[in-house]
Amino acid sequence: NCGCTYEKLIYAYKAGLVKEETIDEAVTRLMEIRLRLGTIPERKSKYDDIPYEVVECKEHIKLALDAAKDSFVLLKNDGLLPLNKKDYKSIAVIGPNSDSRRALIGNYEGLSSEYITVLEGIRQVVGDDIRLFHAEGTHLWKDRIHVISEPKDGFAEAKIVAEHSDLVVMCLGLDASIEGEEGDEGNQFGSGDKPGLKLTGCQQELLEEIAKIGKPVVLLVLSGSALDLSWAQESNNVNAIMQCWYPGARGGRAIAEVLFGKASPGGKMPLTFYASDDDLPDFSDYSMENRTYRYFKGTPLYPFGYGLGYSKIDYLFASIDKDKGAIGDTFKLKVDVKNTGKYTQHEAVQVYVTDLEATTRVPIRSLRKVKCLELEPGETKEVEFTLFARDFAIIDERGKCIIEPGKFKISIGGQQPDDRSKELMGRECDIFEIELTGSVTEVEY
Repeated sequence: NCGCTYEKLIYAYKAGLVKEETIDEAVTRLMEIRLRLGTIPERKSKYDDIPYEVVECKEHIKLALDAAKDSFVLLKNDGLLPLNKKDYKSIAVIGPNSDSRRALIGNYEGLSSEYITVLEGIRQVVGDDIRLFHAEGTHLWKDRIHVISEPKDGFAEAKIVAEHSDLVVMCLGLDASIEGEEGDEGNQFGSGDKPGLKLTGCQQELLEEIAKIGKPVVLLVLSGSALDLSWAQESNNVNAIMQCWYPGARGGRAIAEVLFGKASPGGKMPLTFYASDDDLPDFSDYSMENRTYRYFKGTPLYPFGYGLGYSKIDYLFASIDKDKGAIGDTFKLKVDVKNTGKYTQHEAVQVYVTDLEATTRVPIRSLRKVKCLELEPGETKEVEFTLFARDFAIIDERGKCIIEPGKFKISIGGQQPDDRSKELMGRECDIFEIELTGSVTEVEY
């Protein structure tokens, strides 16, 4: 998406590296989108008729808040969450992302008329019922908050704040100054990306020092990518962890409402969180070996598709319409999903397929279907999926999309059918084995 590539295009064309038809196709796509969006003055678009008053209207603000709540992934909870205001007289909100607007929006954002940080959101939700203490604790990636000061200059204040509170909310993670694209003007790191999976700067040390004090700790992680949270996951002094991503301009309000039980977190992990940099191959290795949930052979910290909620979800009476069919046949799956808890819960029902007898290297498993539900307390919904021919296809060594006869494993549930997800969720997926008969068939991508 950088204009500097255009000046090289003519040289590539003259060298025969790109055809004129390919350039025409790309330009046509670009211009069609501009026409549809109305960015060409001579062509009117349906978006031209949207009145300015629609910008930041109440309905859109509510939609943004609801989307944020549904994106939060509850990674750990020993029963501390949701919080009850009656149980606390004082709360400490600590960390470099606790009162940071930049940590709300990432590096691709518009301008909002209002920003609500985590600290401000909690203040709005608890009102005058609970006293709030605040300390930045440490800079996000430097070893000190102030230029003329000693390293870890904010630790002492953070400890005092924690000692005088009934509960600690730690707000750590990243922001756009640490992770982004190479060449980002606002990026503090020349590579345009964070140097590793560890929490940057002194954040890990701050977390450990605060956890030693012995107060209940909720860890909120604001970031756009994976981090090594293994210490916090294993520590008995960190009671709950929630991945909040970059939740938007009013994200602090959404976070606070989830913390205090006005909504249950509804997100599932859209990527794998690894326990260490050592689990990953060299950055220059593009073979996909040991990358992503599809090829990773180790034990992840948090698997793709994982996420807890405040309500327990049961999967009942899973079934498949047949265990054998010809290539091209469809297979129908059904399962009842029940909310046995006290909170309205969003649940993502997931279907994974594994080719057990492939003649080429294939993923360990592939997510083929997903359906999101909203379940009221006590409510049960029947979910049905249809697996089509393409859902059993693989890419062979020639780059062709084919379906081979043989045996396949199909799983359905609220997670992957792996051991780590089973350990974290405390439940298993329903698994079926089916067989496809016939000859190798090429299908469209």
